[in-house]
Amino acid sequence: MTYIYGPGKVNPKLPVRGNPMKLDTYIPCDILKPYVKSLAIAETTEERTYTVLPDTGLTICFQFKIKRSNTDNITELLLHSSGLTGILDRYRTYTTSANIGALLVSFKEGRCSAFFRQPMHELFGRSILLDDMMSKSELQLFEERLSEAPEDIDRINFVEQFLISRMKPESLDNLVLLAIEHIQNKKGNLSIRDLLSELYVSQSLLEKRFRQMVGASPKKFTSIVRFRNIIQDYHPKAPLSALGFEAGYYDQAHFIKAFKCFTGETPEMFFGKK
Repeated sequence: MTYIYGPGKVNPKLPVRGNPMKLDTYIPCDILKPYVKSLAIAETTEERTYTVLPDTGLTICFQFKIKRSNTDNITELLLHSSGLTGILDRYRTYTTSANIGALLVSFKEGRCSAFFRQPMHELFGRSILLDDMMSKSELQLFEERLSEAPEDIDRINFVEQFLISRMKPESLDNLVLLAIEHIQNKKGNLSIRDLLSELYVSQSLLEKRFRQMVGASPKKFTSIVRFRNIIQDYHPKAPLSALGFEAGYYDQAHFIKAFKCFTGETPEMFFGKK
């Protein structure tokens, strides 16, 4: 099993379980840098199983080879060639067929709404077909051209041009962007009451605008930011008992339960400690 620390990124701080798939990450062009974290090409010649941890941004997956299945921790489902996945609040395990290839676009927090009109909270915990968000004829032509591209860099350039053609920066909400910045600066370790106080805004107003643009409530988003920072900042010499306390958990049992929902494992198992 390979741990993917968010779509398109293998977490370098964790042991890779099994042989990893080919995963080449690309920095977006200058126009897209304010909106896109990364673009990546993922390919494998063998059947693979790997785990994707919850992330704070939405992801598009364009597949240009064989389709893959999503076990979703419960049952096997068929993923279509082009889809948009909303924010997840728990891990997902994927199994890929042999000889598959996919191009992943990982959006920055709240920026996906600059490309698609649909309220982002409608995608929470879901993956939907792109033909639900654009015309089928437009999508079919796009997929054909993507599969016919001779090299990976041609696919990256093609997808970038597709995104630029759909970009509407004026659709972004500055209040929400400021809220995201506050949450990230605190590494998710702040209360919603403190956030509202810092922004001088009511909870109902922020909640509505935040969910529509980001794809999750401020509280849910904050919890994901907190856990991703716990993993990112983890040091092998640090005692695991301190992780929950530093993240604001005063009940160790509650922390372990929440950590397991996020990763599928206890802290000891996840970080390879006995």
